[in-house]
Amino acid sequence: MSGQPGSTKKFNPAGDTKITADLSGMAYERMQPQAVILEEAILGAIMLDKDSISIAMETLRPESFYKPVHQIIYKSMIYLFEHTQPIDVLTVSERLRKNGELEEVGGLAYILELSNKVSSSANTEYYTRIVAQKYIQRELIRVSTQIIKDSFEDTKDVLDMLDQAEKNLYEITDKNLRRGYETVGSLARKAQKQLEELSGSTEGMTGIPSGFPDLDKLTSGWQKSNLIIVAARPGMGKTSFTLALARNAAMDFKKPVALFSLEMNNLELVNRLISMEAEIEGSKLRNAKLEEYEWTQLNYAIDKLSDAPLFIDDTPSLNVFELRAKCRRLHQNHGISMVIIDYLQLMTIGGTDKRTNREQEISSISRALKGLAKELNIPVIALSQLNRLAETNTGNKRPQLSHLRESGAIEQDADMVLFIYRPEYYELDDPNEVVRGKTELIIAKHRNGKTDSINVLFKDKFAKFVPFVEEQSMFGIPGTPSVSIPRTIPSRLNDDEDIPW
Repeated sequence: MSGQPGSTKKFNPAGDTKITADLSGMAYERMQPQAVILEEAILGAIMLDKDSISIAMETLRPESFYKPVHQIIYKSMIYLFEHTQPIDVLTVSERLRKNGELEEVGGLAYILELSNKVSSSANTEYYTRIVAQKYIQRELIRVSTQIIKDSFEDTKDVLDMLDQAEKNLYEITDKNLRRGYETVGSLARKAQKQLEELSGSTEGMTGIPSGFPDLDKLTSGWQKSNLIIVAARPGMGKTSFTLALARNAAMDFKKPVALFSLEMNNLELVNRLISMEAEIEGSKLRNAKLEEYEWTQLNYAIDKLSDAPLFIDDTPSLNVFELRAKCRRLHQNHGISMVIIDYLQLMTIGGTDKRTNREQEISSISRALKGLAKELNIPVIALSQLNRLAETNTGNKRPQLSHLRESGAIEQDADMVLFIYRPEYYELDDPNEVVRGKTELIIAKHRNGKTDSINVLFKDKFAKFVPFVEEQSMFGIPGTPSVSIPRTIPSRLNDDEDIPW
C-alpha cells in the first residue's frame, strides 16, 4: 500500500464495497488526505532556520502531522523553542534520546535525512498551510463518519446527536483559527505577559468591565470561562442590572455582548435601554408624550445605541441546545465576548427524556452553561430567581446561597454568585435615613477572590443602575450621592458700593 500523497490505492481484499470499520488510514476505500513530503520539508526547515518554528507554531499543532513520528519530532522542537534552546539536528536528537524516542522515530539517520530535505526555508509558510488543510480534511472525515455511525443508532437522542455534531464541527473551526496547542510553557508565558501588562496598568482589569468601579475592584472584571449567577427576588431589578452590564460592556468598552431574554421581547428591552440611556421615564416613552428637549435626548440615545455591538435574542422557551448553537454562531461571526441569559429558570433542557424532574433539569442547565463558558472562553452571566425563603426570614431578609431556587447545582457550578438586595423594597429602614435607591450587591460566592458587598444606586424612574458615590451631599446625609445643583448668583454690577475684586 502506497503512503505517498494522492495515492488512491483501494483497501478491498474481499471485493466488498462496504466501508471498513478501521478508519485510521483509510476512509471510504481511499487514502486519507496527507502531505508527508511537505511535513518532512517543514521539519527540515525548522532545523535549518530558527524563525521557521515560529511560523509553523502559528498554524500547526503536533496532531496536524499525518505521520506519528513527525508528531513526536515536532513536539520535541516545540519543547526546545519554549525553553529558548537552539533547534538543530543535535539538539533535536538529544531531546528525543532523553525521552527514549530517538529509535522510535528512526534514529539519528532519519533526523539527518530530514535536515537535508530542503535547502531553504523560504516556502515554510506555504507548506504549513497545505499540511494544515490536509489535517482539517482528515478531521472532517472523522467527524462525518462518526455522524453517520451515530445516525444509524436508534438509542441516541436526535437533539443530542445534532448538538454533538455541531460541537465537533465548531471545534474544528475554532482550533484551526487559533493556536490550539496549550503546553505549560506557552501558558506560563501568557500568564507572564498578562502580569507584565497589568503591572503597568492602574486599573488591574483582567476581564470584561462591569461599569461599576467598586465591583470591578473586587472581581477585576467578568473573567473568561466563568459562570456568574445574578440572583434576587422579583422586583429587585435583575433585568435592569444585567441590562446595565450589557450596556456598559458594549457601549463604554466596545465588547460584543449577546443577551438572551426569555421573559421580555426585544422591543421591550430596547425601550428600557433607551429609557436608561436618555434618562426618560418609561411611561413617557410608552405614550410618546415627550418635551422638545426629551426628543433631543431620545435621538442622541438611539444614535449611541445603534452603534453598540449588542445582540438581543428573545426566543421563548429557549433550550440548552438552541442556546449553544446560537452562541457558537455569534462567537464565530461577531466575536462575542460575553453572554447574558434572563433568566435561567425559564430555560429547558431539550431532548425527549420526560423522566427528569425540574431540579435535575436545572442542574443540567447550569452544567451546560458552565460548559458553554469554558468552550467559548467567555464569561456567561445567568439570572436566577430566589425561593420564597428569602422573604420569610425574620430580620433584614438578606438573601443567602441556600435561597437559590430549585437546585443546589447552581451554587456548585457557578464561579460567582451575586445577589441584588434593596432594603428599601422591604421598607426595613427609616425612610428619613435611608438613601432612596441604594442597593447592595452581595458577592456570596467567589471562586477566585474574596466575598464582599458593594453599593450601587437604582434610579427607579429610569430603571437604571449607576455607581454609588460615597460623599457628603448638600443635604448632609452621609452616603448620599453627590449632586451638582446649579446656583444663581445675583449680579452686583449696579450696586453703588465699591466691590473689592
